[in-house]
Amino acid sequence: MLENIDSLMWQQPDSAFAMLQEFASSAAADSLDEYNGHYCQLLISELLYKNNYAQSNRHDLLKAVDYFDNSDNAFLSARAHYMNGVGCYERDSIIAACKAYLKALELMETHFPDLALQRNTATYGTTALPSNRLLWFMDLTYCRLEGLFSRQFMQEPAIVCCKRALAIDTICSIDPYNTPSLFLNLGLQYNKLYELNKEPYLADTSEYYFNEALRHLPDTNNRLFIDVVTQRELLKINMGQDFEPSIIVLKRMADQTLDETERLCSYLAIGGIYHSYNQYDSALVYLTPVFENEKDPYRQKVVAPYLHEIYLNTGDTVKAALCARYIADNTSTEGESNAQVSTLNELYQQHLQWEQDRAKEVERQRAARHSRWIWMAIVGLLLLAAIAFVVARRGYGKRLKLQQEESSKQLEAAQDALKAKEHDALLTKVTAIYQDKLSNKAKRIFEAFSEAHPEAVAKLKAAYPDLTDTEVDVCVLSHFAFRVKEIADILELRENTVAKHRSNIKKKTQIEAVKDLMQRFI
Repeated sequence: MLENIDSLMWQQPDSAFAMLQEFASSAAADSLDEYNGHYCQLLISELLYKNNYAQSNRHDLLKAVDYFDNSDNAFLSARAHYMNGVGCYERDSIIAACKAYLKALELMETHFPDLALQRNTATYGTTALPSNRLLWFMDLTYCRLEGLFSRQFMQEPAIVCCKRALAIDTICSIDPYNTPSLFLNLGLQYNKLYELNKEPYLADTSEYYFNEALRHLPDTNNRLFIDVVTQRELLKINMGQDFEPSIIVLKRMADQTLDETERLCSYLAIGGIYHSYNQYDSALVYLTPVFENEKDPYRQKVVAPYLHEIYLNTGDTVKAALCARYIADNTSTEGESNAQVSTLNELYQQHLQWEQDRAKEVERQRAARHSRWIWMAIVGLLLLAAIAFVVARRGYGKRLKLQQEESSKQLEAAQDALKAKEHDALLTKVTAIYQDKLSNKAKRIFEAFSEAHPEAVAKLKAAYPDLTDTEVDVCVLSHFAFRVKEIADILELRENTVAKHRSNIKKKTQIEAVKDLMQRFI
């Protein structure tokens, strides 16, 4: 039941949440073992987050973090750390949240090394593609880190995380709006850099990403479209273009949205522009509703200094004092802010160093394996040379006979070694097919077997023409030592049916072990 809820959560979190609530109130929930009990708490925290609720099971989630850290399930351990980060962030523990997110990434890249390739490239080449769920989780984690760094005005790590999420998104997007959202975030980061440095190329880069966001949007009837257009118009104003045409566009965007939060976000942008041009009356019209009604403290902190300056310039000392008090109560000291950014940057640099060290270790292991193969080859050649020298000292007839026997043995050994290596490679490939989450497992396994042994099935059918097609399939899967339950899963049959087929095969072929049958024809 929990696995079904988990699978549904990645596509339909609202439906999964309803299923989990129903399950939690059932008798089955009271009889969960320790593993499933912690798994259930992890799902609760994830579904609370995905359905926009606060993390109410904090104590139980922290127990799940400790439990899965000591288990063999790296994916659940990484997810538990991720949700711990979400809970920390909700409680304004930014540094603790950052540590938890980075820990989740390190767990994933340690236990699923192919995911490291996703950090900088959008293709896997010949490497087996991990399941979509692993990639989606990496995508979500990088997005959370991008938002965290962005709020602290740490553009460099925010851009890196956003680009890594975008690279993953080009392979398996979480939803059609995720890619344009990532382009929007990249544009915002470069826009912030432009505001600081006023380098023209930064503005051009920001505009490029805003346009890419619009190009990838599946439609224009959504909040994301309004956000992108709004930010693009703000960029034009920052670049020194006439603000009146952009104001008209921004007001039109504000009128189009039916969402109160999104409308107030547009008001913040419009009011900020009027403030920058000292049009205080117009600025107050748009900034006051944001300050009074916005539920997001972040935007209230942005608006308060604008209103304080406006009230001072218009002589309203009472409201200016109220704004000053709000700013004093809700603004961290410069020292606290700098210390927090410094700590976050140190964590980020440590993670980058960890990535570099891990890459070097992986390369060292690869080189060590290569070196071992070289030495084994050298030792083998020396051994062959020694054998040849001994054989050469004997009589011609005996030497010739020994040479022939030795050559035959070497050939057989090489053939056996080659067959064993080919079988191991095929077994690894088939096992990966069986363990992944993609469809058509049976078809892909039989294609892999046919590619490795193109005549084996035909020889089997010729030797035992009364075997049915399904019984032939069972023979092939038994060759890889799949159990009855696994064969039933692959062929989408009942276990009793598979057991019956195996019994029929033994009767028709007079063989004791079905798994040994295919070996005769390879």
